[in-house]
Amino acid sequence: MVMDVNEIKQYLPHRYPFLLVDRVTEIELGKSIVAYKNITVNEPYFLGHFPEHPIFPGVLIIEAMAQAAGVLGFKTVNKLPKDGHLYYFVGSEKTRFKRPVVPGDRLTLEARVLREKRGIWVFACRSHVDGETVCETEITCAEKKV
Repeated sequence: MVMDVNEIKQYLPHRYPFLLVDRVTEIELGKSIVAYKNITVNEPYFLGHFPEHPIFPGVLIIEAMAQAAGVLGFKTVNKLPKDGHLYYFVGSEKTRFKRPVVPGDRLTLEARVLREKRGIWVFACRSHVDGETVCETEITCAEKKV
C-alpha cells in the first residue's frame, strides 16, 4: 500500500512547513510503517540552522518519525483528525543520533508498534538515509478526542 501526500494529509493535521512525511511506501496495519521525507535546501529551517552548512534539525527527525507513527495509528484504528481525533507526541526515549541529515537526502522513516493500551501507543522508530542509520528512538503517542 502506498500513500501520497494528499492521502497523508487526511491522517495528519500538520501542514507546510510542518508536514514532514512526503510518502508512505509500506504499511501493515497494527504493526509497522515505512515512509520518507525528501530534504530540500529551500525549507525554512535551513535559513537559521547552520546556514553555511545546513543540517536538518534532530528534533524534526524525531517529529518526522512521530508523524509516520501517527499515520500508522490513525489508519490502524480507522480514525481521522477531521473527526476530532489527534495523536499527541508525549515522549521519546532511548534516542540516539548517528549521522547528520543534509539537503538532498531522502530520510526514510520506520515505525513499529511495540504496544498499545487504552489509546497510548509506543513505537520503535528508526530513520535512515541510503540504509545508514540516522536516528533510533522509542516514541510514545496518546490518542485524544478533541
